[in-house]
Amino acid sequence: MASVEHCLFCFEALSAKLEHRKALTLAQVKKSWASYVEATSKTPAAATKLSPALRRLAAGSSSSTSSSSSSTSSASNSSLSLGGQSTPATSISSATSEVDDEVPATEDEEEEEITESPLFVTWNIDHPRHGHILRGCIGTFEPQELEDGLSSYALISALQDHRFSPISAKELPALSVSVTLLTNFEEAADPMDWELGKHGIRISFVYHGKRYGSTYLPDVAVEQGWDKEEALISLIRKAGWVGKREKWQDLDIKLVRYQGKKKSLEYEDFKQWREWESKSDK
Repeated sequence: MASVEHCLFCFEALSAKLEHRKALTLAQVKKSWASYVEATSKTPAAATKLSPALRRLAAGSSSSTSSSSSSTSSASNSSLSLGGQSTPATSISSATSEVDDEVPATEDEEEEEITESPLFVTWNIDHPRHGHILRGCIGTFEPQELEDGLSSYALISALQDHRFSPISAKELPALSVSVTLLTNFEEAADPMDWELGKHGIRISFVYHGKRYGSTYLPDVAVEQGWDKEEALISLIRKAGWVGKREKWQDLDIKLVRYQGKKKSLEYEDFKQWREWESKSDK
């Protein structure tokens, strides 16, 4: 599943780019986060200075690490790629570091480290009147080595989503990031063969000799309050089709459903960890 470290790494990639410094590697972020969790768990005074969201994340990581270590000891001692092109995928999200959308993991899933996966990186910005609003979202359905994939799409979605101007350094404090690792791809029997809140959907169809395609991540339809037909019509429009709304069922739509395991983090939480990392590195 997507992890806190994946979110930290995306923020690290973007902030380093905007601040003209060298970014930490994913391995360095993972090592630092593990040390950070250990340090804060052993120092109550330090832990109380963390935001509530980060305390929960740290506690969850500590618990997961402890459970994994215990199990090991007893045993032995998620722009989409269409035709090779990146296409932005909308994911208007109210994601914060306090909300995780992954299915509870089994013990085997917790122990398995994902090294490559199709993925999406979504940036939202905290607007004073409108709450979290989309600021960029691009990913790929092609499996990516997470080191390169997360770094690349963190920057592509932040700086090259053609729907928005590039994210600037002054916007960093208002940002949150969501990483979605995509799993369980299945060809649907028909355009309605999927479940709201469980599946992301990827459509493709040909109309007047032109090929169309687009996707929505699993959380989009529910967050927008759409039923399945409304989500499909919106996605067809997003793909660029401008025919009459009532004619959508005449289209020969191929639909692939998939699931996404998401983790989200806000900039303030990244900042607290990054300041700790900078001090500990001296």
